[in-house]
Formats: sequence, structure tokens, C-alpha cells
Amino acid sequence: MNDWLNYHHLLYFWTVAKEGSISNACKKLRLAQATVSAQLRTLEDQLGEKLFERRGNTLVLTEMGSAVFRYADDIFTMGRELMDFVKHRPIGKPQTLHVGISDVLPKLIAFKLLEPAVRLGSAIRLRIEQADAETLLGRLALHQLDLVLADAPVSPQVSVRAFNHHLGDSPLTFFAQPEVARKLQPDFPRCLDGMPFLLPARNSTTRRGVEAWLERKGLRPTIMAEVDDSALVKVLGQAGLGAFYAPTVIEGEIERQYDVLAFGRTDAVRESFYAITVEKKVKHPAAVAICDNAKRGLFA
Repeated sequence: MNDWLNYHHLLYFWTVAKEGSISNACKKLRLAQATVSAQLRTLEDQLGEKLFERRGNTLVLTEMGSAVFRYADDIFTMGRELMDFVKHRPIGKPQTLHVGISDVLPKLIAFKLLEPAVRLGSAIRLRIEQADAETLLGRLALHQLDLVLADAPVSPQVSVRAFNHHLGDSPLTFFAQPEVARKLQPDFPRCLDGMPFLLPARNSTTRRGVEAWLERKGLRPTIMAEVDDSALVKVLGQAGLGAFYAPTVIEGEIERQYDVLAFGRTDAVRESFYAITVEKKVKHPAAVAICDNAKRGLFA
């Protein structure tokens, strides 16, 4: 193996890994697809290792590819800092944490989880994107995200090599407009039978648990709406369209922010929260702050 590394080849590899596909990388690099593909093969031959494997129509980093990507990321980050120094631009830029938030995660919980990273101040810059868990895990596998926050661990059936870090869980609280909630409190949970009710997205792990709990209790609320956006569920509840539930750990914030009142709680269904990474041990300082605060503070 030639010990001299061609940094153009490394740049093409790094761009493909960041952009998620050869075609996207070609647009970024303004090169023909055949050129980039050939240079990737040359780099793999030089290193004596496969850096990507194809799964269907998707390129996925191999274990060695993931390691090479981390080195490449450091190399090109230092290169940008070198140019900043030479051109007398400010250096010491904040460290970026790329976070993916599952679209079923309550927004208030997401904020509570991210708050410790925000408190680190100008040393950390957050880049946050929201999508379904499958999309986020794909981006995590390509090292386009450092961390995914979700309501369920990665299933063993999913072909993404990732590690689940359980942050904690919470019982559920049921809310309604204050005048309605006061009437419902003495008869919880039987009051749920036939009452107007709002449900979150079908792909929510907690929703499936709530539906099973209601079935066991023989309770059949009148479903007024099924809403993908957890914040919109609360707005509709505030407007009186129906009762709704949310994690007990944010009960106080929901009452204050949406002018609703809790009328019942159950520990029979608990909502769980996970941080998912490609590394077994969380290393990014902002990710460490998120995990530590969740385990020792928010869900303690």
C-alpha cells in the first residue's frame, strides 16, 4: 500500500459521505459521476479497505469507512481553520452538534432535553432537524447527525449500527380546559369513556400503549382528531376540541403554556426517551451534557 495519501481522493470520499450519495456529491464538487466513482475506487484500493457498501440504492459507510470519515472530517475542519488564520478571520469557531429529533417527540420534551447543550453558550452551536425515525437513523449512519432523540430504541431488525442510550421515562398526564378538567377529576379514568379526545401520530410508541390501556379498561373515547404535530394537539386541546395526554414530567409547563388543567394521571403507560448514536460511548461535550442532565435531572 502506498503510504502517501491523495487528499483529493479523500475530499471526494468525505463529500460523498456528508452528502449521502455520489450524485449529490458530484453537484457539490461540480465533477462528473464517473470521475468521483473512479476516485473512490482508487482510494479504497490505496487503503486496502472497502469504505462503502451498497444496500439497495443507498451507499452506507462500512465500519472502516466510518473511522476514515472521522479522520477526514478532522483534517478538512483543520484546513478551514488554517485558511481562516492566514486570512485573519476569527478562529475558534463553536463546536457543532447535529441533532435529529423524531417527529413524534413532544416539542417541550425536546426543548428540555436540549436545554443543557444550550446552556453551554457560544462554545456549542446546535443544528437541529426533525423527521421520522427511519430518515434520521439513515442520516446518523452516514455521520450527518451526531445524535438522534427518539421515543423508542433502534430495533434489532434495523440495519443501522447504532447504540441506544436510555435517558429515562415518564408516566402520562391527561389534560383538558380548566372548567372541563375540574368536572372530570373525581371520575378518572372512567370519565374518558365517550369523551372528546385527541390522539397523536399513529407511529408513536406511546399512542399504542395508551390504546391498549384504554382497551383493557373498556374505555372508548370519541376521537375528534389524529394529529402528527404534538404542539398542535395541545393547541386544539386548549381550544376545547378534546382532552389529550402528555408526559407527566412536563405537566407544569403544559398547564402554564396552554392554559389547560390536568385531570388524571396513569403510571400504567410510560413514555420512554432515548439518545441514539453510532458510538457506544457518548463523547461530544454537548451530547454528554444532554444525556447526563436527562438521567440525573429531568427523569431522575
